[in-house]
Amino acid sequence: MAKEVIVDAKTVLLCLTDDEGRQGWGEASVAPLMTGETLDSLLASVKYLVEHARAIEWDDPTLFSKACDAILYGNPSAKSCLEMALLDLYTQQHSISLWKYLRSLNAGIDLEELTEIPLLRMIGGTPEKEIEDAKSFREAGFRHWKIKIGSLSLEEDLYRVQLLSDLLEGDVISVDANGAMSLDDALSFCASAQASKLSFAEQLISAGSSLSDFAMLKQRSPIAIGLDESIHGSGEIEEFMGADALNGASLKLIKTGGVMEAWNCAQILRRNNLKLNLACKVAETSLSGAATASIGFAIGNVPWGFSMSNQYLRFDICDQPLIAKHGHLDLVQLNSTGVGITPNIDRVIDAIAQDYSIIQY
Repeated sequence: MAKEVIVDAKTVLLCLTDDEGRQGWGEASVAPLMTGETLDSLLASVKYLVEHARAIEWDDPTLFSKACDAILYGNPSAKSCLEMALLDLYTQQHSISLWKYLRSLNAGIDLEELTEIPLLRMIGGTPEKEIEDAKSFREAGFRHWKIKIGSLSLEEDLYRVQLLSDLLEGDVISVDANGAMSLDDALSFCASAQASKLSFAEQLISAGSSLSDFAMLKQRSPIAIGLDESIHGSGEIEEFMGADALNGASLKLIKTGGVMEAWNCAQILRRNNLKLNLACKVAETSLSGAATASIGFAIGNVPWGFSMSNQYLRFDICDQPLIAKHGHLDLVQLNSTGVGITPNIDRVIDAIAQDYSIIQY
């Protein structure tokens, strides 16, 4: 990433069992710089939510988020973890896939049919490695790319971007600074001829920057501006839209507090002709990948691609992890009911972090 190197994924998994023996699974990865939640705080919050969830009738998914908010303030990752497991149970109970359930909420609205979602591939490292990886993954069918910038000098980043843009010309190419750039550097970057082939630039300046700074960047940039860390829900999207400060947004379940709010955000973007990128935190498993992909399959259009981060894992917790096929995720990889993925409990046990153990409520 622009500000850190990730060598292991700190992820919390939740398994709920209903009265009829069904199991619903939820997942949330730790991202303290994005949500403020650490591994231990996430574990404690999930435990707190589950203990209070027992007394609630979870019979209307459109109210799940409101019910979670009534239990605990903030903590979107923990709420996302619980909501995902509840949605898995609910859709299994009603013998429908999560993506079809989401689509049913928009009955009467014309949505595109979608059988596959373009996967976005992140490339980084030395210029030599980036070129080698870009060529290899392009041969495998990838056409959506993310180049991490912000940790090197502006000149070095522009050199890398031009090199890769020339190599991948015609594809959807983006950069992501994770907010590491100053406004001046961001403006210079976007105005440079070396960056002219980019499709969009994601979160160039800090999420703590003023709204006027974001508006200035969007207005002066010839490149489309996407936001990630700045967007935690529909409220932020509406605010940035009002200031004409974005061309699109990246949605992560751990930011929005779950699938349902991410779905609401996707709908707002679609209605206002803004671009959508779906993303998992590096590096969530196929479980979170399936829940996030459900939004894409339901809405029918993911122009900025899907950052399915289990593709960077050394191993997954599922017997049949989601995989790229010609640079895409196809719908047939999701099960016909529920979220679409069921973890293998033995793999989950093997993945338990040192000094931690399974907690049974």
